[in-house]
Amino acid sequence: MSYLKDHTLYYKKTCPFCQKVLRFMDEKGITLDMRDTTQPGIQNDLVCVGGKKQVPCLVVGGKAMYESDDIIAYLATQVG
Repeated sequence: MSYLKDHTLYYKKTCPFCQKVLRFMDEKGITLDMRDTTQPGIQNDLVCVGGKKQVPCLVVGGKAMYESDDIIAYLATQVG
């Protein structure tokens, strides 16, 4: 398993684009800080970080990345 520190994924379990990212992470053994936006206060945190409620959102070094394909392409570069 590859743990990516300083990476946070904001997601919602019912979002198909989030599921796509989560499946990729599971297949590649990637773990990182996860934030479920259905939990109290988490969606507000997401808006503070990225300015909108859109998920999935991968935050790396304070910068938000939103599109599932972009997130997967980025994560692919972080693992061997």
